[in-house]
Amino acid sequence: MLWPPPVAEITDTELERLYDYPPDLDRPWVQVNFVASLDGAVSVSGRSGGLGNPGDKKVFALGRDLADVVLVGAGTALVEGYQGIKAGEVRRERRARLGLAELPPIAVVTANCSIEPTSPLVVNTSVPPIVITTSAAPVERRRALAEAGADVVVAGEDAVDMTRALKALDDRGLRRVDCEGGPTLFGALIAADLVDTLCITYAPLLAAGDSGRIATGPLLDAPRDVELASILRYESALLVRYRRTRTE
Repeated sequence: MLWPPPVAEITDTELERLYDYPPDLDRPWVQVNFVASLDGAVSVSGRSGGLGNPGDKKVFALGRDLADVVLVGAGTALVEGYQGIKAGEVRRERRARLGLAELPPIAVVTANCSIEPTSPLVVNTSVPPIVITTSAAPVERRRALAEAGADVVVAGEDAVDMTRALKALDDRGLRRVDCEGGPTLFGALIAADLVDTLCITYAPLLAAGDSGRIATGPLLDAPRDVELASILRYESALLVRYRRTRTE
């Protein structure tokens, strides 16, 4: 069975309720979004777009609508051609109704500060991006990005410390965190036990090939426990949400 019980067509209001963040957050809440084939591939021909469907794309856009900030790894941002988020009519209305800023910034995680000052992320945006990097990244790269308008954050020495990165977002009032990948960033968040929700679309495809899994990173002492939050179906695809189970 599907849960919540299926209806003829789920409304935008109900979809928003399912995917929204908890109210009155007192810390960053990380909601991770991925799409994967049934055999575990995270991309087709190097990009995740080949796995998507209209239902998945709608939820992907909704994730941006509901967030204070979109968090993404530099590799994913470059491969997928990221630029600043645009304000359509639906997005503008929804964010105004929820009391959110007109648009969320994109926060890019890059240990070596690999984003160029001429990147569309920097020059084709209404909201300055946040570049989260390390003290080991070349000073001239950090300076060039700051001069181009990016908010450059140093969070770690040789590798980005995701706890410090989220603290920097929290300091900026950005607690509703929509993480769009990639696998290395997701793995780092899992290792630091910072994932609160995973939204994953299982595309009805068998892709084979050499595509990697949705998370890569250090071995854990023990897997993280999660619980099922919802399952939706769009044609033959399943859109599943899991929440981290924690004992406070």
